[in-house]
Amino acid sequence: MSKTTYSDGRDSQTESFEARRIRHNGEKKPEDNQKKSWAAEAGSMLLYIIVAVIIFLLIRHFLFVPVSVDGESMYPTLHDQDRLILNKIEKTERFDLIVFPAPDDPGKQYIKRVIGVPGDEIMVTDDQLYVNGEAVKEPYLDEAKANLAPGEVLTDNFTLASVTGMEKVPKGSYFVMGDNRTNSKDSRSFGFVDAATVTGTTDIRIWPLKDFGMVNH
Repeated sequence: MSKTTYSDGRDSQTESFEARRIRHNGEKKPEDNQKKSWAAEAGSMLLYIIVAVIIFLLIRHFLFVPVSVDGESMYPTLHDQDRLILNKIEKTERFDLIVFPAPDDPGKQYIKRVIGVPGDEIMVTDDQLYVNGEAVKEPYLDEAKANLAPGEVLTDNFTLASVTGMEKVPKGSYFVMGDNRTNSKDSRSFGFVDAATVTGTTDIRIWPLKDFGMVNH
């Protein structure tokens, strides 16, 4: 093998070996790159999953949570085993559907409709609801009323004073009733609902899928 000697004593063969050694030492195997790439992707995916779970838990705890209907007290608006989304931050207004611990059985949760808010006077006469002396339409009862026998009423006559002993809904309280007026345990029997105990409002049904959408629409 011929070689060239430089003036500084280096030869071409030695330089070639050194260049190869440097090049060889600086190269990375494809397997190493693949391992590092897979590890980075796995780490990123795990981080995304952790963040998503944390966000989900925060939303579930503080904002929205699924709830299920137990019984027929809200029929025909809601049916047994319907699944709804509970909104924990929306302000409660008259005719909203709310979820709260059952006053007569704290181990249960009730879903009822707010009929009276603080300061309201409530009464029903001849199946007509009056709020503060004015007749109020209840379109959510139309289906049930259409199926009544002649002379039958859906809601028996009452006044707020006759069922609660008070003329007006007190501050920090709600008067609630189920839409299935003939088969609902509500404020007519257990009195007012403390607003502080209300878990939230609900108006979105997610199950069954055929009924998916806004409940009050």
